[in-house]
Amino acid sequence: RTALVEASSLIGGLSARLRGVSQPAEQDTPGLLQALAQVPDPRDARGRIHPLPGLLAIAVAAVASGASRVVEIAEWAADLPDAVWDRLGAARDRFTGARRVPDDSTFTRVLAGIDADALDAAVCRWLIGRAGSGRSVRRVIAVDGKTLRGSGSAGAQVHLLAALGQRDQIVLAQTDVNGKTNEITRFVPLLDGLDLAGAVITADALHTQREHARWLVEDKRAGYVFVVKRNQPRLYRQVKALPWGKIPVLDQTRDSGHGRHDVRALQAVTCHGPLALDFPHAAQALRIRRRRYTPANGRWSTVTIYAITSLTAAQAGPADLADWLRGHWAIEVLHHIRDTTYREDAGRLRAGNAPRALATLRNTAISLLRLDGVTSIAPALRQNSRNPYRSLQLLGLT
Repeated sequence: RTALVEASSLIGGLSARLRGVSQPAEQDTPGLLQALAQVPDPRDARGRIHPLPGLLAIAVAAVASGASRVVEIAEWAADLPDAVWDRLGAARDRFTGARRVPDDSTFTRVLAGIDADALDAAVCRWLIGRAGSGRSVRRVIAVDGKTLRGSGSAGAQVHLLAALGQRDQIVLAQTDVNGKTNEITRFVPLLDGLDLAGAVITADALHTQREHARWLVEDKRAGYVFVVKRNQPRLYRQVKALPWGKIPVLDQTRDSGHGRHDVRALQAVTCHGPLALDFPHAAQALRIRRRRYTPANGRWSTVTIYAITSLTAAQAGPADLADWLRGHWAIEVLHHIRDTTYREDAGRLRAGNAPRALATLRNTAISLLRLDGVTSIAPALRQNSRNPYRSLQLLGLT
């Protein structure tokens, strides 16, 4: 506890001594260390050498520099100057005075034994506070899940469900989906701790559930935009049978990239009277047609997607709905970055809560880079790897 107080009070001067860089008050270190101090320490008090908040903060900084494995985190930490460890409360050998830098086994024990729910809650609260309220802009939150394929054998792999703010692209909440249940039952626990009043929740067809719709609208005073597929056969037939041929295109966008040309057309119809849908609070039905031209083969392809929303036409215009449906891909991008840039699915660490804790560290690092205005994560990680102080500054540790 004394070490934490010392770290919180002195770390703000690290930049002046090492780089001569001063930070604004809202970037001051106590915000991060105090947030991480809310996470219970899983270690026996008699064997603690390094304070838990300092270990976790360094782990996040290492991941923000591209470290994807525990051993890489330890190697990155070992290269830090003594001045950084002094301010994080790291101990010296009482006889030799040598710095006792944590090795990979220390980080592994901490991450394996940590309370993963408390860690997610602490860092997500900190990220939300760092991002600011943003009340002037409607909050749109994407919900989706991901399996950590290297975390266990088939049927025993860690599966996580996360919520991501589409505007800032930061992770707002994350929970695990154990093998005895599925994402559907974890939807409410994931979002229950968030203030959703006035927000819009986007989700894929798996979460197009009556209970979710009622809970969001009636209990959380939020709206929803749900994709409709054949897992809700009655609803799917109703939406597909609407007179789309008589409904005009209300929003159309054209994009080019990755060797393709896309044209997206959105139609929307208010559902009441004879067009009413058998689904709680469904106010509008949407049809999105994406036509894609691939110059490599000279062919067009067409994909049709149906969706429903609880928002009326007065509450959400066609352009808004189109943006939110496309914006849902932000959470897929997060998962893709973890897979490709951090090689998450190739990891084989399976001890305790370590797989989920590492996913949380990656979420945190990516979210911080997004808040810093980074649009391409991989080049930013390579840049940070060349100078550790960039990551420390990103976390407000210098």
